[in-house]
Amino acid sequence: MIFTSQHLLSVKDISLEAIHSLFAVAEQMRPYANREKVTRVLEGAVLGNMFFEPSTRTRVSFGSAFNLLGGEVRETTGLSNSALAKGESLYDTAQVLSGYSDVIVMRHPEPYSVEQFATGSRVPVINGGDGANEHPTQALLDLFTIKNELSSLGKDIADLRLTLLGDLKHGRTVHSLCHLLSLYKGLKVQLVSPKALALPQKYIDMLTNAGHDVQTGDNLESGLSKANVIYQTRIQEERFSTKEEADQYKGYFRLNKQIYSQHCQPDTVIMHPLPRDSRGNANELDNDLNKEPGLAIFRQTDNGVLVRMALFACILGVENQLAAYERKVNWQVGVR
Repeated sequence: MIFTSQHLLSVKDISLEAIHSLFAVAEQMRPYANREKVTRVLEGAVLGNMFFEPSTRTRVSFGSAFNLLGGEVRETTGLSNSALAKGESLYDTAQVLSGYSDVIVMRHPEPYSVEQFATGSRVPVINGGDGANEHPTQALLDLFTIKNELSSLGKDIADLRLTLLGDLKHGRTVHSLCHLLSLYKGLKVQLVSPKALALPQKYIDMLTNAGHDVQTGDNLESGLSKANVIYQTRIQEERFSTKEEADQYKGYFRLNKQIYSQHCQPDTVIMHPLPRDSRGNANELDNDLNKEPGLAIFRQTDNGVLVRMALFACILGVENQLAAYERKVNWQVGVR
């Protein structure tokens, strides 16, 4: 398997062949994620879950994914709770913690910090987000969601008409997704953002060089009307120099049921890497969309567990042993 015993530090390390293989394994994880079966293929294995930047979905879904495969999770959260606050280097931290773990997931506020950490690690390291740089597993689960949502509509990736909406300058999830989309050919991509928050030119060039039809603009309505998938992002206020600077863009592009019904096709898929900013001055993705069938944001988070389970299985070389370690669920499973 392509990922076996390898670090996953950047989307640049991922080929189209690897994506196809990984997604096939992710589909095999559904019975375990849905609590229809239990597998203990990673019983005895330990995940070092190291999150030095705030996280809910990424941290918990990595931990859940490892637990669902039978492994155990050890967590470190916050720089102030680690020896890094005492001046320990990333290399030394990696040398120590890789002695306690079979695989490590790391999130850190500084770009390229996870790559630096990996040079000292004796076990595979997965990048859970390194500052404003990359978020490779989010890009994988986003692509997995796009493919699944299109499939449910009788379409495939070649039919994608994607609108990327919001803070495209600072959104690392968008940047990582652009890398994966550039592995395909001939897609239609619209970039809709305030001019000051436009997608950096290198990513536009990446998409156009892949033969994609790329349109840019700052008009919400025209950006919605042609899309079959909308990828909304929040204003990344933690990437601005001041809160006041970020606040001037809050609420710039609000998507609610009225706008969706008026300007989108009836089956248009709505995605968001989350968290969505539901504060009154932002409210970028309104709660009145919660019952809209096209709202895929929570299917997206569910898919994150599938993809991360598949990554663990492939990196640790057990993707072909799942059934050998499975059993029936022996508790009452709730509505999922």
